[in-house]
Amino acid sequence: MNAINKENNRNHLPVEKTKVGVKVSNINPITDGTELVKAISMITVEIIEYVENSVVIKTILKKSSGTVSVISVDTGEGLTERTTPFDTFAQVIDGEVKLVISDKEHLLKTGASIIIPAQAAYYVKPDGRFKMILTMIKSAYE
Repeated sequence: MNAINKENNRNHLPVEKTKVGVKVSNINPITDGTELVKAISMITVEIIEYVENSVVIKTILKKSSGTVSVISVDTGEGLTERTTPFDTFAQVIDGEVKLVISDKEHLLKTGASIIIPAQAAYYVKPDGRFKMILTMIKSAYE
């Protein structure tokens, strides 16, 4: 196995040979449209792209016990008020977000996280673009 193939196996990214060298693709493959491919390393912030004037949501994992989703929100966009029946762990992976939970505003910057309590009303104030991972674990006891 040559050095290029060893590097490709280590990073799990598609490699394209070019006339001037090797281009490593950052394409994030999708299986059936509901989850990302398993056992493939990815750069978390590159799982989803910003789309002008849009909110984009991509499911990373979807199971009967919960979901992990990544969301990108472009400048001027937000999320309307909602509640969920289960606790939700929110992690900002790019930018910053003003997240309002039960009428209290929280400014979360890249790397910050917060747990949104079950049944709590929350929304996102539109104020710049950001990416965030939302993890909801379902429990029969809540």
